[in-house]
Amino acid sequence: MQAIAGAVWWVAVFLSPAVREATLGGLDPVMVAVLDVPLFVGASAAAAFGLRFAAVLATGWTMAVTVALAGYATLTSEAGWGVLFMAAAAGASVFALCLLILGRVPTEWILVGPFAFAPADARGGVAVHAARTAAQIVVFWGLFLVVGPLVIDLLEQRWGLAVGFPAFIRIAGLVVLLLASALGIWSAAAMSTRGDGTPLPAAMPNRLVIAGPYRYVRNPMALSGIVQGVAVGLILSSWLVVVYAVLGSLVWNFAVRPHEESDLEARFGDEFRGYRAAVRCWWPRITAVPASSTADAG
Repeated sequence: MQAIAGAVWWVAVFLSPAVREATLGGLDPVMVAVLDVPLFVGASAAAAFGLRFAAVLATGWTMAVTVALAGYATLTSEAGWGVLFMAAAAGASVFALCLLILGRVPTEWILVGPFAFAPADARGGVAVHAARTAAQIVVFWGLFLVVGPLVIDLLEQRWGLAVGFPAFIRIAGLVVLLLASALGIWSAAAMSTRGDGTPLPAAMPNRLVIAGPYRYVRNPMALSGIVQGVAVGLILSSWLVVVYAVLGSLVWNFAVRPHEESDLEARFGDEFRGYRAAVRCWWPRITAVPASSTADAG
């Protein structure tokens, strides 16, 4: 699919000035094609037939081109769409390379540092866990909801990809952000006061929390974070920030959540299995499940 898409793109580049300008800017298409056709299109096609070296070559080349094109677009304000297409191709190449070399995508590789699962030190007490939770909120919300979106919005503007949103969309985004943030704080408070731990994977609760918002939905903090990201995108009038939030939700759902739930099942057994059967991951219940004195990391 990547080889075919690349070939179609190159045909469009030489047939359509609009496509050429949007994806390559002022770069000479002939000079780029001399390298890209064999290293991207050709290598991707060879990789599709199981040639591992070709897969490595296509992936390395695609990632290098993405970085170089991003630098070019940032300096010149040209070829913004080319950066997005190559970034998508780089992600697809890495995904395909993992399947070809390893037979799977090693999602556990992202569970390192503060994202590695480990129970919190229960000796700290509620006050300590609450303080650590507050610090985590400041750091992670600041990083993922302020710094990250602002950088993305800046690049979106610089690359000529910005689309203006109506004023009422920004206001709606602000309202949604406040509501989602309230849900996040409520969830964090329930986790730190009832679970002998924090929301951070490296200091997870020692008890399964079925209290507060966890009585309605299994992952209120994840739900809050995703909605917050979308709301920030609406406030900034940045469709790329909205995409960033959606991609984050996919990574969390398909890469992180299975490991988290496996860890919870191993630690809490039937208690967690019963909770998982009663409460959905994303769609809240209308009525709350019975509260439990044990705390939830779900």
